[in-house]
Amino acid sequence: MLTTEASPLNPLPILYSFRRCPYAMRARLALRVAGQAVEHREIELKNKPIEMLQASPKGTVPVLVLADATVLEQSLEIMRWALGRNDPDGWLGDDEASRQDASGLIAQNDGEFKFHLDRYKYPHRYGLPDGAAHRELARGFLQQLEARLAHGGFLSGPRFGLADAAIAPFVRQFAHTDKTWFAQQDWPVLARWLADFEMSAAFITAMEKHPVWPGVARDTAPAAR
Repeated sequence: MLTTEASPLNPLPILYSFRRCPYAMRARLALRVAGQAVEHREIELKNKPIEMLQASPKGTVPVLVLADATVLEQSLEIMRWALGRNDPDGWLGDDEASRQDASGLIAQNDGEFKFHLDRYKYPHRYGLPDGAAHRELARGFLQQLEARLAHGGFLSGPRFGLADAAIAPFVRQFAHTDKTWFAQQDWPVLARWLADFEMSAAFITAMEKHPVWPGVARDTAPAAR
């Protein structure tokens, strides 16, 4: 991902992002691999800039505002937009069957697995004494990933692709919740895949730190519409 400042003669897409958000991570990964330059605006979740809320009232990252004012406010939408413009590593897949397979796996990640991940990592947000029960309920999906990786090398098949990029940030978040416990599980291929992902140039670049974008002061900004 190429990050630079926009200008009247070079109106880059504006990316509102938060470094640790797995949804924002996967959007940044795709933008980076596609070679898509953006104006990166790092936000604070507790102090969201008015400009972002005006563009996308849902108030979550990532948000990509294109030069023509089109707003992409879902991470997968941003990934597919960037890769649709330039997909040098073939992340989108070679045929409709592989694309549908990737979409199905990502839907499982974003649905049931994310549900359990949130309650495992943040049990007190949900009135739970701990996240142990949801950690166990997440096992099935991780075991499914282990089997796929052992069979095909990557979640997308013989090469790293959209499913890998879209799911890896969430597996990373799960693994980092209790690294000791994760290391003790019988998921050797999954653990190696995650380690390779975290050492990849794409991930390292996507995780570069940016200063918080100041935005317009709230007491001088117009009301969001």
